[in-house]
Amino acid sequence: MRSSITFWLSLFAIALVIVALSRPRYGKGKTTITTRGVEMVVALDISNSMLADDIQPNRLEKAKRLIGRLAEQLKGNKIAIVVFAGDAYVQLPITDDFISTALFLESITPDLIAKQGTDIGAAIEMASRCFTPNDKIGKAIVLITDGENHEGDAEAAAKKAAESGKKVFILGIGTTKGGRIPTPDGKFLRDREGQVVVTKLNEDMAKNIAAAGEGVYLQVDNTNNAQKYLSDELDKMTKD
Repeated sequence: MRSSITFWLSLFAIALVIVALSRPRYGKGKTTITTRGVEMVVALDISNSMLADDIQPNRLEKAKRLIGRLAEQLKGNKIAIVVFAGDAYVQLPITDDFISTALFLESITPDLIAKQGTDIGAAIEMASRCFTPNDKIGKAIVLITDGENHEGDAEAAAKKAAESGKKVFILGIGTTKGGRIPTPDGKFLRDREGQVVVTKLNEDMAKNIAAAGEGVYLQVDNTNNAQKYLSDELDKMTKD
């Protein structure tokens, strides 16, 4: 009886030694998670016209809040952010870290890009390069702009993106009536003749680009309608 107990105790001790030598780490192991959803690359216009006051608090801040809410709904999937004006840059590489997304959003201002303009074609091309190679997930470019001073061949870029499996959605931010652009001295931007500049949403341009990119054009106003509609469209893109 005693020898039997000794045998099992010895066996148990050996087992504990083996486990200890294997140095198990709890909570740090790699886990493979398969998600059904989309990768969304947001291309955000940060030209000076995005500071216009026809959307409260202004076009840019409204756009940033919209992106933040969309990111919250995308948890479990991936997001990237491209900023553009006369040039386009990757502000946030594609990630599923939504805490970082919120931090990067806070830091976005027109000062990030010195070259003014609205090169939408360059923004779409840059956004197209941000996706992962995973072809089992839906891919969407969500471009947010007022369309002012539109440059480049945006429709061709959108068509090319669609042909490679990426839908291009355009969110037009601003109003067709237009708004004024504040300056650092508390006044408003004026043209060479001394008249206050009024920047207006270019809806026709936005609709044409969305059609070329096989996506949808939506106007962003002071309601949540655009967010809800876009969320529904993104849900349709989920793949098994």
